[in-house]
Amino acid sequence: MVRMEQSVFYEKLCQILSKDQILCNEPMSRHTTFRVGGQADFYLTPRTEQVAHILALCKKEQVPCQIVGNGSNLLVGDLGIRGVVLAFAKQAGAVRTEGNCVKAQAGALLSKAAGAAWKAGLGGLEFAAGIPGSVGGAVVMNAGAYGGECKDVLRQVTALTQDGELVTLSNEELDLSYRHSCIPARGLIVLEAEFALQQKPQEEIFALMEDLKSRRIEKQPLEYPSAGSTFKRPQGYFAGKLIMDAGLRGVSVGGAMVSEKHCGFVINTGGATAADVLALIHKVQEQVFAHSGVRLETEVRCMGEFA
Repeated sequence: MVRMEQSVFYEKLCQILSKDQILCNEPMSRHTTFRVGGQADFYLTPRTEQVAHILALCKKEQVPCQIVGNGSNLLVGDLGIRGVVLAFAKQAGAVRTEGNCVKAQAGALLSKAAGAAWKAGLGGLEFAAGIPGSVGGAVVMNAGAYGGECKDVLRQVTALTQDGELVTLSNEELDLSYRHSCIPARGLIVLEAEFALQQKPQEEIFALMEDLKSRRIEKQPLEYPSAGSTFKRPQGYFAGKLIMDAGLRGVSVGGAMVSEKHCGFVINTGGATAADVLALIHKVQEQVFAHSGVRLETEVRCMGEFA
């Protein structure tokens, strides 16, 4: 945005949001777990009830609008994001339990929802305790780990259409499969998710969560910035093994490196750019295909402008 347009749009945003909910020219490296990414023209932290008004303004002014959660599965280009970024993690993160259900707003961490389930003696979300993403992002991609996924326990989702209409979609209507839902294709914005769980002794829930936590610490490069598993699991294979067998363990481009601890992770060893990460991802895809004939697809979502 040119400065004059940005100033005018800022004033219109101030009619919907408080000034502390609006950040201008905000480095996205502060808001992604990769710790890379250029500036967003506007980085907004709305409450749930403000989202429809922002969407209407963006549509009227023809300003692009992107949605982010905790930034844990996201690679933002070094040239940043034009227009608006709606970030749910700060203002729209409430979690509550009702009977055997956990209801969580889109901005809540998935681990927070899992923690609420444990405290209520409800099992089924243990797999989610160590996933760093938000509930909204987890639902969009049907996140999962260690044999569990959102599909198994998700009852329904409340979402907003691009026209500001509130809709409720059941598990079946979401068309959930491995790292997939219908939400992106339909242009929906998740506001809340409801998980249907089962009563279970708290000590059993805690024991399983601790076991999964120890496995993550042992096998994943949690000491480095990353976006978690960089690639989807190809049917019949493990991405990390394919990458290792192609001789790519520890291979780097700039500050981005294939983790030596778990080859399925591309990590930021310090000072990486989004261009470094993307170049390394492409290198891995090309060499794995040349070695095994398997095409790796990314779990990581690219957003913004790349150099």
